[in-house]
Amino acid sequence: MPLPRSLSVTSLSGLDDWTEEFDLGDAVLFEIAWEVANKVGGIYTVIQTKARLTSEEWGENYFLVGPYMENSVRTQVELIEPTNPALKRTIDNMNSSGCKYAAQCEEPPHILAHFHEWLAGLGLVLCRQRQLPVATIFTTHATLLGRYLCAGSVDFYNNLHKFNVDKEAGDRQIYHRYCLERAAAHCAHVFTTVSHITAIEAEHLLKRKPDVVTPNGLNVKKFSASHEFQNLHAHSKARIQEFIRGHFYGHLDFNLDKSVFLFIAGRYEFSNKGADVFLEALARLNYLLRVNHSEVTVIAFFIMPARTNNFNIETLKGQAVRKQLWDTAQTVKEKFGKKLYESLLVGQLPDVSKMLDKEDFTMMKRAIFSAQRQCLPPICTHNMLDDSSDPILNCLRRIGLFNSSSDRVKVIFHPEFLSSTSPLLPMDYEEFVRGCHLGVFPSYYEPWGYTPAECTVMGIPSVSTNLSGFGCFMEEHIADPSAYGVYILDRRYRSVDESCSQLTSFLLQFCQQSRRQRIIQRNRTERLSDLLDWRYLGRYYISARHMALAKAFPESYYYEPQDPSSGFRYPRPASVPPSPALSRHSSPHHSDDNDDDDERYNEDLEAEKDRLNIRQPHSPQYRDKSGLPDAIPVSDGDGTPASSASTPSSVSSPAGSVSSEK
Repeated sequence: MPLPRSLSVTSLSGLDDWTEEFDLGDAVLFEIAWEVANKVGGIYTVIQTKARLTSEEWGENYFLVGPYMENSVRTQVELIEPTNPALKRTIDNMNSSGCKYAAQCEEPPHILAHFHEWLAGLGLVLCRQRQLPVATIFTTHATLLGRYLCAGSVDFYNNLHKFNVDKEAGDRQIYHRYCLERAAAHCAHVFTTVSHITAIEAEHLLKRKPDVVTPNGLNVKKFSASHEFQNLHAHSKARIQEFIRGHFYGHLDFNLDKSVFLFIAGRYEFSNKGADVFLEALARLNYLLRVNHSEVTVIAFFIMPARTNNFNIETLKGQAVRKQLWDTAQTVKEKFGKKLYESLLVGQLPDVSKMLDKEDFTMMKRAIFSAQRQCLPPICTHNMLDDSSDPILNCLRRIGLFNSSSDRVKVIFHPEFLSSTSPLLPMDYEEFVRGCHLGVFPSYYEPWGYTPAECTVMGIPSVSTNLSGFGCFMEEHIADPSAYGVYILDRRYRSVDESCSQLTSFLLQFCQQSRRQRIIQRNRTERLSDLLDWRYLGRYYISARHMALAKAFPESYYYEPQDPSSGFRYPRPASVPPSPALSRHSSPHHSDDNDDDDERYNEDLEAEKDRLNIRQPHSPQYRDKSGLPDAIPVSDGDGTPASSASTPSSVSSPAGSVSSEK
């Protein structure tokens, strides 16, 4: 059900710099979270990637506060002496006599405290209860009760208005934590959340409508590879293919060049993360590929950490056999090359029958014999502690995907986060993602969704849902998301069976694409990365902070919202050829596809049209304590003022927040 609008991502500005003047000279920002230099989940990524942008805005008046974890401090924190005298006195007093309120500046600054999640919410409640002169912001990245309810397999989103929240929290023995989260949301000057779908959830479960939606961004520069991302994909794909050659030794009866790599990654929440829907869709896809005699083989990776005791012996053996075969081939190649070289030196054509002797044939026969395998390739790379009750393994047994030679869908369950030091698959997560063809994240509960966002900035297509913040964001801003490599699965208004059928259709459509079509789609996907950069999404945090300062210190700061205006949407691509065989080559290898098509695809022209389809709005007006407005109008590049941004009056659902444009 839709909510009234607030400062919404619908009015996200264009790609020009967004500048405004705001007097922060006597203001100090404290950002408090349990995941400051303490990696637990996605909030760590939010704070870490946003820190540079916030530091540029606040300078030395920006402080992050989190738990002191010795291991994290050693690797992530540089210990320095504070330059601010008041801060130094405060820290000295805290070190000497415990945490308590200590010395202040001679001229007290305007303090802004931003608290993330209920774990930090107690500090916010105490600030308001003790009437401290502090402007406060509370951001919930996922409601506590919502996560518990979704884990219980309830029809969550269609029954939000029916839940007795106090009873539900009490039944799950989280009432004390729920009350703390709800109190923090109500005590804060400004309450924010990360997506429209979570805003709807927060209004019903926490009983307060968020003032601002602050979508999560990424430091896109970290992932930026300019024109090299296609080459990086080819390089990483080759490394994954090497792992697959070892994993499927003895049963490598499929063409790796016609294989498609899919993956799902994240916390091991079988239903919340959509692993159940993904597995069911894979079973249906396997049937369709078999009955249609498709030459495409799908290899699906599940990267979800679970309880294990070690690597699977059969999996390690596969990599050892692969390496042995490679060493044997290299030895024979060197001997063959030497004899060929000597034959050419004396001006004679080589006698092929004499190039390899009996010893060489014996060596190769031994290698072939060692590569024989009686059992099927394992579906799990590790020994599971709870093998009989593991949800993924039990589902694979039910649907019958055991990596047999007749299966067109193969499954590899890697119950451990990826690491470049692993003896099995020595790749870090970023490199692995670049080597895959499609990320599949059919989540039922996903307040934002960093995994598909990371796929997008690396130019890898992904599947998301209209119940994830990322999916709603993309559905709102792109007229045809699938053309840009972002497939939005409907899990809100369809049954589970219908969602599985839709996902199967997405996967089958993707498998039927030619190599050139996938290359073009990756180009389009990578061009969306600017939408997810903190350089642009960080402005919503800026607006939330300015709103909080204006509410807490009205005599010094003024916040003036603008009238609502429509946002923008990426249109459908300018050119969508049925077969892109005539398009300009943009990868290190040329396609073998020879399909005829009269429509040419100009990648540079399409990219330029995409960039021109974004409008730059006015920045909101603020006033400092002098009372003068500080809004700087920004033009669209042709001297005309751009459309204004929407106001922080209310929040809307993605479906109702986009103006129709013809």
